[in-house]
Amino acid sequence: MILLDTHVLVWMDTSDRHLGRKSRALIEEYWPGGKVAVSAISFWEIGRLAERRRIRLGTTIQEWRSRWLAAGILELPLDGGAAVRALDLSGLPEDPADRFITATAMLHHATLMTADEKLLSWRNALTRQDAGK
Repeated sequence: MILLDTHVLVWMDTSDRHLGRKSRALIEEYWPGGKVAVSAISFWEIGRLAERRRIRLGTTIQEWRSRWLAAGILELPLDGGAAVRALDLSGLPEDPADRFITATAMLHHATLMTADEKLLSWRNALTRQDAGK
């Protein structure tokens, strides 16, 4: 399973060229099996970005989320296990959403697809895919 960081989902939505060829190919490979996921917190982050006009969705966040779920993306909940696991991620930046997303990937044994240099360089056994590649 691949867990997309928030910005990767936005890049997919906008066909942004920052999303690398290898990452696109992995998403296309895993999509038919229902193995491309996002953390529920990513929808909150995207909604906040839209509220602050840092991104434009062209619709409400509810409709945008529904469209992605209908397309087949898997939404992984932010539950107590992920919240507690996020507390125990030494060396990771303090951004709560990054911590929740990382903890969710770890709990689901998913590959985290991100372009966040802090997450990519974090010393941990978590499997990661550089979204820019």
